[in-house]
Amino acid sequence: MSTPAPSAAPAKRVNLRTPDVMAAVQAQVESHYRSEIVEKLRASGGTLTREGVTVKLAKQFGFCYGVERAIDLAYAAAKVFPDRRLFILGEIIHNPEVNEQIRALGIKNLIGKNKEAEVDDLTPEDVVIVPAFGTDVTTLARIKDRGCQIVDTTCGDVMSVWKRVRQNASDDVTSIIHGKAEHEETKATASRAIVSGKGHYLIVLTLADTDYVCGYIRNGGDKQAFLDKFKGAYSPGFDPDVHLRRVGVANQTTMMRGETEEVQRRIEAAIKDRDGDQGVKQSFRFFDTICGATQERQDALRDMFNESMNLLIVVGGYNSSNTSHLAEMGEEKLPTYFIRNASRLQSREKITHYDLHQKREIETANWLPQRPLTIGITAGASCPNNLIEDTIIRLFELHGVPREQLLAN
Repeated sequence: MSTPAPSAAPAKRVNLRTPDVMAAVQAQVESHYRSEIVEKLRASGGTLTREGVTVKLAKQFGFCYGVERAIDLAYAAAKVFPDRRLFILGEIIHNPEVNEQIRALGIKNLIGKNKEAEVDDLTPEDVVIVPAFGTDVTTLARIKDRGCQIVDTTCGDVMSVWKRVRQNASDDVTSIIHGKAEHEETKATASRAIVSGKGHYLIVLTLADTDYVCGYIRNGGDKQAFLDKFKGAYSPGFDPDVHLRRVGVANQTTMMRGETEEVQRRIEAAIKDRDGDQGVKQSFRFFDTICGATQERQDALRDMFNESMNLLIVVGGYNSSNTSHLAEMGEEKLPTYFIRNASRLQSREKITHYDLHQKREIETANWLPQRPLTIGITAGASCPNNLIEDTIIRLFELHGVPREQLLAN
């Protein structure tokens, strides 16, 4: 049984980013995630060749500013509050190795299938970290009611989307959110669309979903069939006959820009067909809220496609949306292997990698071509440099090239 909420005043704001704390944090973070080889490779133009094997590293890859900030703040919380219980709302980011490091700091999980404590058991002395993709307003309110010290690491790009959907709600505009309904960020965004009590949202994942919505906008249809199709992806009380009259497109920040823009174009065209050129100005709105780091990594990978490569390795957490999109892009162009870490490169004959379609790891035989060969490597915004380094080292090890030789001029 949970305890009643304590009668406590809101916790005072504590500045974690003082020079002394951040200096100590930076040293600790670098010891965990820094990579000498990746830094050398970046400084030399992103290409390393040894013994007939060439590795090309994308110009933009790995940790973005928002992820670095979230990790820094989590480490800082552990330093500033050494004698208090520390908790986090799920994963700090979508990378299993990083989340294991966070757990090693003594930070326990409050939500999800791996939760180690209950929100209702929190006290004013406890510290709660909000992860980079934020949390829903109900969960946040419950934590504030407990009087906890909150360390909010939510990315600024995510909060920009929240601002848009709150504005939509205040203007009686339904937010159509391009994203994954089960993703923490999309759940957090959806909660902002209804926090005022009068807003609504609908979540679409694919262009097929979008076309279904567009067909209903143009022609109406079977309301119950619509609600059944999008079950779990719309706001309480959502009525497509009412709440698709005025809409605004928002997005999960880590989606593919081109796909989000296509969602926007198709919905705008449907509204224009229904309401005419003048009506669309009143009934449709769109703001570009794709994360800049996500776009930079996608653009850098597109640039790599102009170079000759035998295969592509994508490194990162399998539940990372932005990393998954990099793997999708790769699959369209050349043999692509999405791996969690270097341990998946089992031998020159066998690799274990994540299949985006089956949504599980699979094994592929005879994956590595004979020399000479060129291998492209990229990583999502939640992947640390040390995991990229481990992958580079392993690729060369498979060809008899030791780590020491990679650092030689």
